[in-house]
Amino acid sequence: MAIYDITLPLRPGMTIWPGHPEFENTPVSEIAKGKRSNVSRLVMSTHTGTHVDPPYHFLADGGTLDELPLERLIGPADVVEALDVHEITASVLNSLPIPADCQRLLLHTRNSGIWESGDSQFRQDYVGITEDAAHWLVDHGLGLVGTDYLGIHRIDLAIPVHHILLGAEIVVLEGLNLAHIRAGRYQLIALPLRIAGGDGAPVRAILMDMEA
Repeated sequence: MAIYDITLPLRPGMTIWPGHPEFENTPVSEIAKGKRSNVSRLVMSTHTGTHVDPPYHFLADGGTLDELPLERLIGPADVVEALDVHEITASVLNSLPIPADCQRLLLHTRNSGIWESGDSQFRQDYVGITEDAAHWLVDHGLGLVGTDYLGIHRIDLAIPVHHILLGAEIVVLEGLNLAHIRAGRYQLIALPLRIAGGDGAPVRAILMDMEA
């Protein structure tokens, strides 16, 4: 069974959203220093690396992380390439080979090349979706949309795009690395940490071939 890990590794110095805390992994107990076990303390934002946004991330009365239906995070997902665009508009979505029965859409853009380059500086020129694209996704009944940078939205459209998607209870999956994934349909598993009342959490996101 082929399994493809599309998760960014959590490590010190990794790319973070501006203003969010740096990722820290600090040992508090080390076998090498005579302790019985290795234990570490983690410091990070709930939106570090590959992560899920529930409605509560941008909506004060929205559902929290632990209220997300698990069936949204597990099931068939379509990886679609949009490698030659600088933003994802409704027109771009109309031009892509998105299956009519798509419920979980993963957008592979030039962003994945940033992860492969090793550049850890935050890039404001990343490819994100516009408001009309967000409306397109709602109108086409998507249940989950994933993208390959830390924000699904164009850099200047965080609030309106999130309000449109999360207001329609579309699960937002951000920070994927799709560099080595061919376009097509897979089985997606993207389960976040179960944080009570959470506004988001890192996930381990994997794809599996449908025939598996």
